[in-house]
Amino acid sequence: MSTGLLLLLCLTGYVFAKEPPDVDCLVVHLKYVSCSWNKQGAPEINYTFQSKFNTDKEFRNCTTYMSENSVNIGCDQPYEGRSKRFIDFSTKLAHGNKTYTKHHHLKDKVQLYPPVNLTVENGTDFNLWFYWNQTYSGCVESEVRFRTNNKKWESNRIITGRQNFCINLPSSSSQYELQVRSRIGSNCGESLFWSNWSEPVVWGSNNSTDTNQINMSVWTPFLYVVGAFTLVLLVTMLLHHERLRIIPIPVPKPSPVFNDIEDWLQFSKGLKGNFKANYNEHACPVREYCPVSESDSESSDGSTFSVTTDQTDCSIPGNESEDQSTPCSSSTSAILVSSQE
Repeated sequence: MSTGLLLLLCLTGYVFAKEPPDVDCLVVHLKYVSCSWNKQGAPEINYTFQSKFNTDKEFRNCTTYMSENSVNIGCDQPYEGRSKRFIDFSTKLAHGNKTYTKHHHLKDKVQLYPPVNLTVENGTDFNLWFYWNQTYSGCVESEVRFRTNNKKWESNRIITGRQNFCINLPSSSSQYELQVRSRIGSNCGESLFWSNWSEPVVWGSNNSTDTNQINMSVWTPFLYVVGAFTLVLLVTMLLHHERLRIIPIPVPKPSPVFNDIEDWLQFSKGLKGNFKANYNEHACPVREYCPVSESDSESSDGSTFSVTTDQTDCSIPGNESEDQSTPCSSSTSAILVSSQE
């Protein structure tokens, strides 16, 4: 009997002689405070948990316990207001008449949820754009990691407030896998804790993020060919129906010596004809009278003869009501030669 009692006292002393559980607290997505006390292993007894911010008047009992093998290992307490993490937070673990109190600074102990609504697309600038959404974007900085064809991850830090990432001129024959995580940035009280990595999105030869997405880098040459063919067909139809005439305008080379102004201006045949006279002048031949000497006109038998000279008529244009031509001169001269004895 005494031996059993001694063993019970030893076990009880061992339990209470153990180091009290260490409580760790973290503000989750600025929605609630999650505290746990199983860092050193699951406790052997159930503790009662209470907590409060220093601005609160009294401690609050735990509303939601986390348990493992029917033993409490943590508690989630409501969190109200974004700025409360700058206020000291106190926790209390109690079992029987034993109580363990601890004070916490939650300013840099904030963990956000992973980003959501992840999309990846090939932009109009032929670059690969990766987008996501995160609550409280004005205070959040992000980190993107990606890999090509399942090779080594490459990481890039994104400045606070920005929620996109660009990969310049991706290869259409490669596969890109991207993930992102976030945390509270330095301009809002930097947190030590990053969120978990988001679900991966994949783009490329085995693109599974969007079955309706078309790889523009493959279709772009085809669209260029179709556009060029359509333009040529349209121009051909316009030329065939004479709706469109292409008239090249020659640019003359000025010369200090102008040999032929018409050649320099390069007039068309029709335009040159406009500078020529469009009227005709009728030639009017004139015949002079031929003088006849007296010696030639005398004859031995005293006969009389006549010499006639004519002038050809020429037409002078006149009014339409008048005759087409008026005789310029018409005369018949008779020279009488008489012999005198």
